[in-house]
Amino acid sequence: MSRDIYESPLSSRYADKEMKYLFSPDMKFRTWRKLWIALAESEMELGLDTIKPEMIDELKANQDNINYDVAEEREKIVRHDVMSHVYAYGVQCPKAKGIIHLGATSCYVGDNTDIIIMTEALKVIQKKLVGVIRNLSAFADKYKSLPTLAFTHFQPAQPTTVGKRAALWIQEFLMDLEDVEYQLSKAKLLGSKGTTGTQASFLELFEGNHEKVKALDQKIAEKMGFKSCFAVSGQTYSRKLDSQMLNILAGIAQSAAKFSNDIRLLQHLREIEEPFEKNQIGSSAMAYKRNPMRSERIASLSRYVMVDVLNGYITTATQWFERTLDDSANKRISIPEGFLATDAILNLLLNVTDGLVVYPKVIEQRLRKELPFMATENIMMDTVKYRGGDRQVLHEKIREHSMAASRAIKVEGKENDLMERIANDEAFGMTLEELNALLSPEKYVGRAPEQTEEFLNITVKNALAPYNNMETEKAEINV
Repeated sequence: MSRDIYESPLSSRYADKEMKYLFSPDMKFRTWRKLWIALAESEMELGLDTIKPEMIDELKANQDNINYDVAEEREKIVRHDVMSHVYAYGVQCPKAKGIIHLGATSCYVGDNTDIIIMTEALKVIQKKLVGVIRNLSAFADKYKSLPTLAFTHFQPAQPTTVGKRAALWIQEFLMDLEDVEYQLSKAKLLGSKGTTGTQASFLELFEGNHEKVKALDQKIAEKMGFKSCFAVSGQTYSRKLDSQMLNILAGIAQSAAKFSNDIRLLQHLREIEEPFEKNQIGSSAMAYKRNPMRSERIASLSRYVMVDVLNGYITTATQWFERTLDDSANKRISIPEGFLATDAILNLLLNVTDGLVVYPKVIEQRLRKELPFMATENIMMDTVKYRGGDRQVLHEKIREHSMAASRAIKVEGKENDLMERIANDEAFGMTLEELNALLSPEKYVGRAPEQTEEFLNITVKNALAPYNNMETEKAEINV
């Protein structure tokens, strides 16, 4: 590790080795060579006599033996990275050097490689996203029937269950998974389109044979593991693809930020906490603190990814005709950093969702303090139904008693005595024992347990079925 130059924290602190390698120079230049082999081999298979089998064999023999020193020295002279690597490859392959990159423009290797790397990176994201959903599904199933106070506007509302709340988190991550799957299902290469996308150079190579030019695209796609290429393009693939990729990452960031905010609030309430390791320090000043550091980091990185998506939008919108170069410097930063940051977010999510700590007694205590207010509708209905009460009169009395009880809690610091107030009101005709019998939390969660179980057993199970043989990632948090 060098300490005298800037290094992105996404690389040094947060992202995993697998994702970092995908955006490394080595991955890029190895992919360039695979693309040059695919191009030459396809051209030969389509009858281009200039290219011989021994040339292809020579290219394949040196595919992974990249002479970086030669390429770097050459780039100092010609100031062109693609031509420098064409030259370096030719040094190793004297028989084939004349046919490397034949008919192609720089975007043949540059753009196709970008698509390949983004596609592979999205598969890594997919794998980790599945792991997060699995972790949360196990959590939701375990706590599907545990009543908890639900909030609207962060004000006490009707009860739900801990598992049902987790189902809401899962649902958003499932929406993200659907987006990932859709994007992967329609993945296409740029192919071999030439300087302005007209394939003129390849039409010249194949002496005006349009079918062979079309077949060249398809052959290259298949050799590189894709089903097809974009039907039309300028010199580059549409930068809208970058926007779509960043959109997906920003969607995951939104879901992650929502989850992390909920966990931070729950940790403040002491109801649920993120994992806290034995020797972890929560604060340099306050030794007793257990700060939700990982959830805060999720929120922080998610904010970055949600903003990063604007790079794709603006770059796509400002491309001129068949090609400009104001995309290049931006893409070199926004795309890798977006994927690295999302990888880091998912690593944190895998860790947090696998070790959430629940405190049922605290949850029950808070719920019971608010439950008398929530039971008033049932009390009112029972009084009307079984004791002949007047619904409108009872509603007004409950309003008055509730306001008085609330004032006693907030102003005088007393316990909630709403049930005692109602028991002492002859209009209700109910004893304190009868009223307290109505305060079982399970009576007020509606279908939350059933909703959660149905959601897990149908929606989640079906969504995860294609991944049954995929192992769940175990993330290592570096800091």
